[in-house]
Amino acid sequence: MDESLRIGFGEDAHALAADRPLRLGGVAIEEAPRGAVAHSDGDALLHALADALLAAASAGDIGLHFPPSDPAHRGLDGRELLARVRAHLRDTCGPLRVVNVAAVITLDRPALAPYRDALRDSVAACLDLAPAEVNVAFKTSEGLAPDHVQARVSVLVRVGPAEDADVGTPP
Repeated sequence: MDESLRIGFGEDAHALAADRPLRLGGVAIEEAPRGAVAHSDGDALLHALADALLAAASAGDIGLHFPPSDPAHRGLDGRELLARVRAHLRDTCGPLRVVNVAAVITLDRPALAPYRDALRDSVAACLDLAPAEVNVAFKTSEGLAPDHVQARVSVLVRVGPAEDADVGTPP
């Protein structure tokens, strides 16, 4: 197989509610006044990342592979979901090596800047990347949509006979 580069894009959003935890990139956002309402853990960043990887491989989306109607996925940790996506891609597509990740999270409160390094490091660890290969940026909705969290992720992957690592290699 010839080596090529592919881009994937993923997006996820969840409503926010009191008495719910907020996790992003596998990191607990402790001072969040509200957390994601979701069938799984509501980790919008890791869900968007999983969708981006699936998109790069032309393999659908997480709703196809992890339907919310399936009770087996209730409360599923985003890191586990991402690991399962990576294993699926390894088994069905062969070697895909993530080159870099660019993510944007929209959340009005709390400010996420104090979590930048933890989020970047967690995402990098999930994909066996150096932290310098992951960027996480933050936006607010400027009050337009204060009751939700949203993440958008783009990935660049190398497809082909790369021998150093692939997207399916567990961390």
